Amino acid sequence: MENKNKMISVAYSLYTEGENGKELVEQTQEGQPFQFITGFGIALDAFEKQVAGLEQGQDFCFSLEKEEAYGEYVKERVLDLEREMFYVDGRFDHEHIYADAIIPLQNEEGKRFYGHVLEVGEDKVKVDLNHPLAGEKLIFEGKVLESRDATNEEIQHLIKHMTGGCSGCGGHCGDCGGDCSEGCGCN
Repeated sequence: MENKNKMISVAYSLYTEGENGKELVEQTQEGQPFQFITGFGIALDAFEKQVAGLEQGQDFCFSLEKEEAYGEYVKERVLDLEREMFYVDGRFDHEHIYADAIIPLQNEEGKRFYGHVLEVGEDKVKVDLNHPLAGEKLIFEGKVLESRDATNEEIQHLIKHMTGGCSGCGGHCGDCGGDCSEGCGCN
């Protein structure tokens, strides 16, 4: 892959095709672009492929079919989990487990992912494990703010985070607000 280990920074708006045309789903904030290094699986493969060949300053507009994005919505990924799974110190965790909450989960192999709580019942908690954008065609519009070869230091820093080697945020930048220079201790 000729565009491997490129530091890409983009500002974009993400839309889905709704009943009334394009519907805005998310947008990068001023001064907080989406940054990633190619070849590490941080961005969707099809998204990465579209922007990796673009030059700094170049605008883009493209769509990804659901198969290139988050796949089909699968009904079997909506599970009724035992309420006891959500007990902390012998009591149900009402603070974090409620209808419409997004909750962190972990499978038997230790892989972390998120679930969307649909319903909290007497004995079960209904959780949707589909990605929120599963079954959707995605439309990206934006601009490449930076496109260059990543430095060895940037690559090593990313690897450190991906393997849980960052002591201040447990290896997950989201835990320190996405800015590892503040309180994370790994910069």
